[in-house]
Amino acid sequence: MKNYIQKTVFLLIMGVLLFSACTSTFNEINTDPDKPNAVPIDNMLAWSIWYTSASFYDRWFMLDEPASFAGYVAKMNYIDESKYQFRAGVQDDNWRKMYRTLLNLREVQRRAKEGDRTYMELAAKTMEIHIIQIATDRWRDIPYSDAVKLNKEEENLTPSYDKQEDIYPALLALAKEVGDAYAAGGSGEMGGDLLFKGDVSKWQKFANSMRLRMAIRISEVSPLGKQHIEEILGNPSKYPLMDSNDDNAFFWWDASDQTRWEPIASAYYTRKAEFSAPDLLVDHMLQRNDPRIGIYFTPTIANQNAKGPDDPDWNDGKPLYRGYIIGATDLGTASKLSVWGNRYGIDLGGFSPYYRAAEVYFHIAEAAMLGYNTGGITAEDAYNKAVRLSMDENGVSEEDADAYMADAGKFDDTKAKIWYEEWVAMFKQGMEGWSLYRRTGTPTNHYIAPGRASRYADHTVPPFRSPYPDTERNLNGEKNAPFNAEVKDDFWGKQMWWDTRKDVH
Repeated sequence: MKNYIQKTVFLLIMGVLLFSACTSTFNEINTDPDKPNAVPIDNMLAWSIWYTSASFYDRWFMLDEPASFAGYVAKMNYIDESKYQFRAGVQDDNWRKMYRTLLNLREVQRRAKEGDRTYMELAAKTMEIHIIQIATDRWRDIPYSDAVKLNKEEENLTPSYDKQEDIYPALLALAKEVGDAYAAGGSGEMGGDLLFKGDVSKWQKFANSMRLRMAIRISEVSPLGKQHIEEILGNPSKYPLMDSNDDNAFFWWDASDQTRWEPIASAYYTRKAEFSAPDLLVDHMLQRNDPRIGIYFTPTIANQNAKGPDDPDWNDGKPLYRGYIIGATDLGTASKLSVWGNRYGIDLGGFSPYYRAAEVYFHIAEAAMLGYNTGGITAEDAYNKAVRLSMDENGVSEEDADAYMADAGKFDDTKAKIWYEEWVAMFKQGMEGWSLYRRTGTPTNHYIAPGRASRYADHTVPPFRSPYPDTERNLNGEKNAPFNAEVKDDFWGKQMWWDTRKDVH
């Protein structure tokens, strides 16, 4: 894997291909005499996976906003984003990154198809599904079907917008197409694979699991959800899913080289007084004696340095975990607050999580609760396996896992139980935790930032969405205008298609 990553360092030449769907000079760039298309597609796929991990799982895209909206992180300093004071330039950059990545993935697909490299084509399509699912869950309605054309005849510099109601069915159809193609078998070498090291079976499971994720997300608003879920679970030999933590779609970073540090840990390394644990999740885990808390978070520095019973941070000699208010009015005291633990926020050779096997079984458990045909898997069995996978992933001992499952973690035959454990297990997946909250209202005690600006005073819950970038409003204003008109106060307005909560604003 390290050799693959080293290659990507030199792929900045691919910048000639990396412009948004609205770039006015795309065709001249795409026919540059330096021949950017000569770059091997193995390297292009490697770059796309690396860039996805660096761009969509860093502090700017994932941590500052989605992770705080999900209840996974608080900020004790520079708390602007958690109070919804967004940076316009960051929003622009996040939008561009989406289309840059999509453009490269489309080129990989085209050339892989021409070269009869089926597995390369399918991997690129799977990555496309992943990127667009993240994008629509962040901005709702975006250019998709009309965006990112690779030839002059089809080029559209002001692409039309697709509604989320159309994007999800399109992605589900693409995921089914990919799943069917994997099942039929393919050809060609699988190169440039920084995610699964060339293991096609894991790409197959990832694609099918992505389809399951999207299907459960729309299960309350479209019969397509049930249709896709029952097709997948009714034919596990054709549509295998992630089944163990060995299948997890994690991108692993390299602590030996500063240019390849895990993005969240890299941010913490230089800004140790900025990010902290959130009171919402810390308190939830403490109340339930959740054995994962010592993996997710560190004891406070004051507690670690406490000398004895007379010290207020002594805590009877036990670790003291304390979270901070998300979007607080005042700055926190770093020594008095926990931060993300080594595995999640300090290890420079850590991981960016695309998808966990535990997520699969939470979805199966929910499907069973909805009365869907799950191939004989009960809600309780799926739930128990999901929680066990999370415990195992985090290195919790079997004894501690047993104790938790017999007490606070015991299944109670409610969807709320599934959703709460899913919320805990999806830690570090800011977009997925935020989407779970918007779809289900879990955690139910989540709150709007108390330090928010007065112009947001009338809102009652954390944001529904991210604002459209200024560049899109300026460069594609006519197509963007009807959709931007549905946005209220930057972060609210029209809810996600799959967000069925009532009386929230």
